[in-house]
Amino acid sequence: MGNAFAWAVWPNFNMKTLSVLCSTGVVVGASLAVTGCSTGKQDPFAGTGSPMYTKAGPLPKGGGRRHIGKPYEIAGIKFYPKADPGYDKTGVASWYGPKFHKRMTSNGEWFDMNYPSAAHTTLPLPSYAKVTNLDNGRELIVRVNDRGPFVDDRIIDLSKHSAEVLDVKHKGTGQVRVQYIGPAPLDDQGSHLMAMNDQLKQGTPLHRMIAAVDGKNAAPGANQPGYLQTASIAKPAAGGFFVQVAAFSEHGNAQRTQARLRDLGPVVVTPVSASIGTIYRVQMGPLADESTAHNVLSRVVDAGHHDARVVRNSQY
Repeated sequence: MGNAFAWAVWPNFNMKTLSVLCSTGVVVGASLAVTGCSTGKQDPFAGTGSPMYTKAGPLPKGGGRRHIGKPYEIAGIKFYPKADPGYDKTGVASWYGPKFHKRMTSNGEWFDMNYPSAAHTTLPLPSYAKVTNLDNGRELIVRVNDRGPFVDDRIIDLSKHSAEVLDVKHKGTGQVRVQYIGPAPLDDQGSHLMAMNDQLKQGTPLHRMIAAVDGKNAAPGANQPGYLQTASIAKPAAGGFFVQVAAFSEHGNAQRTQARLRDLGPVVVTPVSASIGTIYRVQMGPLADESTAHNVLSRVVDAGHHDARVVRNSQY
């Protein structure tokens, strides 16, 4: 049995996964026993587990498929992939590069070490996540299109380019904060991800960065940089101030957030017409004055919504 067979049978896995299984001595069956394991000390990030892009010219961007996957176990640790709109964690970031360049990722894209991408153990593929280096404040939005890392307390594996932008590469690892933004378009050739990072530089809050859900739900031109500025915002109920909490493409996610915040005060869910369809904005309010709004904001941030902000009714 070849390496491509093992990758196809276990779509959560790529060459990194198989390498960790080898290096830790985990027995996973005869079909994987011949996928690059050998005696002696193993580099947990070395191996030849997934197909390689062999054509000439630049690596294609995007493609692949939407994938979450079933729970899986690596070296005795269980991972549970799932949609997690509120994902916001801090931990150690590592990076990977030449050994995996041009290899197929876990969702069928091609890994380009010179592109702002990353691997994560559980987030949906492909998706966007904001990564902040907690040592220097540098931040970057990455395209999560692979699984990993499977070592110690690491929570994300950055591409070489991502690690350089965040100034993690020279140390090898770094303390970071990872915040999930939403699904990434399958067919993005790089312009949409560039637009996301342009918006980040302009100070656009994460909950305003609504990623296209791709395909039939995306409007023409949705992958162009200007797309992120085309939403038509509906006005909320009357009142001077609101706390803007989050925005969701699925009504159910907005309702669940609303239910969790009811103890903090009045919460409204407002449908918003955007070029990708309807999104649902969650707000605290209306609130009588700015002082009250900032008090509510403090409680909302303590509840885990770190990108919340105070807005005036006239802004929308």
